[in-house]
Amino acid sequence: MSKVVSNGNIKENKQMTGKIKQCTVADLKQLKAISRTTFTDTYGAVNTPADLEEYLEEAYNDDQLLGELQQPTTQFDFIYVENVLAGYLKLNWGPTQSEHYGDDLLEIERIYILPAFKRQGLGQQFYQHAIATAQKLGKQAVWLGVWEHNPAAQKFYQQMGFEQIGDHRFQLGSDPQRDLILRKTLV
Repeated sequence: MSKVVSNGNIKENKQMTGKIKQCTVADLKQLKAISRTTFTDTYGAVNTPADLEEYLEEAYNDDQLLGELQQPTTQFDFIYVENVLAGYLKLNWGPTQSEHYGDDLLEIERIYILPAFKRQGLGQQFYQHAIATAQKLGKQAVWLGVWEHNPAAQKFYQQMGFEQIGDHRFQLGSDPQRDLILRKTLV
């Protein structure tokens, strides 16, 4: 931790530095566990248990995740803090984008951090990693979907230079929800 001065007072800055590691098929069990835990933590209280369970079973079953891990245009990364798994990132480009916005774009599909590690800079570190990956792949822009009822995430992405370019439906069990589509040009 570092110390910062704010209004004349010294405060502890709880920014953490994590170590990012690309996931492989060997990480399937961990990926499934953290995916289910972080999604439930983020959306469990605002959805019915039946809808949540249906989505978890559809999106985070072994076959689904294994297929995604084996796609050459999808990348999962873990972030570790002191050798403890703290979160994960999912990126898509080309044909594996959840909606195809063009071959010159990379999709940031998921940035999820475990509750004990939230608000400590790890999401920002993942975001920077995603931008660096997009640049390495020669992408012109990145895009993502953010739930219309998540103003904190919307504000974060707006501060990072994203602009809304549309919206799409996100089906969570029997509940059709709306995500705002945000884009940031890199070049």
